[in-house]
Amino acid sequence: MHILVNISMLLAAYLLGSVPTAVWVGKSFYGIDVREHGSGNAGSTNAIRVLGLKPGLVVFFIDVLKGFTAVNLLRLTKYYIPTTGEFINFQLLLGIAAVIGHIFPIWANFKGGKGVATLFGIVLAIHPLPTLISIGIFFISLISTKYVSLSSMIAGFSFPFLVILIFKTTTSSLVIFSLIIAVLLLFTHQKNIERLLRKEESKATFLKRKKHRIDAEEETEAA
Repeated sequence: MHILVNISMLLAAYLLGSVPTAVWVGKSFYGIDVREHGSGNAGSTNAIRVLGLKPGLVVFFIDVLKGFTAVNLLRLTKYYIPTTGEFINFQLLLGIAAVIGHIFPIWANFKGGKGVATLFGIVLAIHPLPTLISIGIFFISLISTKYVSLSSMIAGFSFPFLVILIFKTTTSSLVIFSLIIAVLLLFTHQKNIERLLRKEESKATFLKRKKHRIDAEEETEAA
């Protein structure tokens, strides 16, 4: 029974992560498939670029909520004691399932986003203080550089630094997960890194665009 519950929760976390928020918001309210415009990415950054700031922020917050909710599914069962190492370990597994769902959503032909917002929701639920500091670093970097992709990677790399050196977390699985986040962001931002090196990466000028506007010249992906 215990194993069946675990499998059910992992499947639920994947399906929750698979909810293609940007695709559904674009199609339902604007008649637009965001994957056919901008960067072609089904994430909040491209939703802001294609649909506008307000719907893009709605997509962002829902994607954060997906990760936050997925790891808290564990609180619905009696098999784990909160704050224990076993509890945190399975929370991380649920989070990974949600991120996989976001990147490869079954509801959108396995073509999703990069999982940054969903990752944020996961770590916010598990270790809120270093997460909030990391998001502060993201905004400082974004204001300074105007690059969403670069700011995401800087914030991602700051997270394990905060977890390990500042907050001195002793839970080995959480330490490993924080390092995985940094590596995952590098992996999902390979094209952005190439564009940054070529000085071809788009800056966050799309934040100033009018709602519903889609440029004739497609912008490259920022995150």
